[in-house]
Amino acid sequence: MARIDLDLAHAYGPHPKQDSDYALLPLKMSFRDGGAYALLGPSGCGKTTLLNIVSGLLTPSQGTVKFDDKDVTQATPQERNIAQVFQFPVIYDTMTVAQNLAFPLRNRGVPEDRIKQRVGRIAEMLELSGQLNQRAAGLAADAKQKISLGRGLVREDVSAVLFDEPLTVIDPHLKWQLRRKLKQIHHELKLTLIYVTHDQVEALTFADEVVVMTRGKAVQVGNAEALFERPAHTFVGHFIGSPGMNFIAAESSAGQLHLAGAKLDVLRPLPEGALKVGIRPEYLRLAPTHGHGAVPATVTRLQDIGTYTLLTAEADGVTLRSRLANGDEIPAVGELVWLRVLDTHTCYYRNEELVA
Repeated sequence: MARIDLDLAHAYGPHPKQDSDYALLPLKMSFRDGGAYALLGPSGCGKTTLLNIVSGLLTPSQGTVKFDDKDVTQATPQERNIAQVFQFPVIYDTMTVAQNLAFPLRNRGVPEDRIKQRVGRIAEMLELSGQLNQRAAGLAADAKQKISLGRGLVREDVSAVLFDEPLTVIDPHLKWQLRRKLKQIHHELKLTLIYVTHDQVEALTFADEVVVMTRGKAVQVGNAEALFERPAHTFVGHFIGSPGMNFIAAESSAGQLHLAGAKLDVLRPLPEGALKVGIRPEYLRLAPTHGHGAVPATVTRLQDIGTYTLLTAEADGVTLRSRLANGDEIPAVGELVWLRVLDTHTCYYRNEELVA
């Protein structure tokens, strides 16, 4: 296992001159020894590029990659001692499950008694013990991917195990079980794990810390609570949550905020000028009257989700969404309501970045 330090940027073409020329904009980050991380973002944001740079499949066009303070920027994946699990199963169909799991260890000359012990442990963790003597060719896609996961986890001496959307081929009802298994395996084996996904549920349930990426930039690194409560960038507020954070353009002046057709007293000192006010639908509550940090809005839609009701309303041309708990009084479509946009959970942004 290793601490991984990145200080780099990457462009696939020569002589990059502007941000759009970069697959990865300049970034500086560290993955601690034994940590579980997720790289989260939409397709094309640079997640897999970053993962391939860590693994050594790709050399960054600028900067360095260090493992335990040793510069490995030009080192191969073998020299870095990396295990990588890809989106689709990479296994030997002619081998049994046990032979597939043992292959990385036999390649490195590990004694047979140690191989048997290690393969047995990983198979038990992944619930493959009953299939060890079966040929991989006859197994379903999800079982084959479990073998791929096992091959990545079976070595004890790896610097890190990298996962590139490994649950894509897994049936939805098994994904939750495998996420739990990976979390359990991480706690037991204390391996450094880096997991690429575009699924926020996967990222937040698997990782201790999540790196949220967009357009080649890592905009925030944090745990689930930090990403939800204090998004460092408007993209994080939009991308994390279901639905994402409400954003309202505002103007700050003389201790007041002008937004959505209302003038509200600020709850804490804010810089003067143009801002964005962000509040999660979970914290956007109905207020009894005007005041109380609330703006008037007309209810345009109500959706019964089962565990809550999603209210959509228009406030001076701005669409706002509120998650109302079961038991709350539900207004009717077309009714004028007051929505409290300013409270202790409200975040403020300038140039898309959180105001400290």
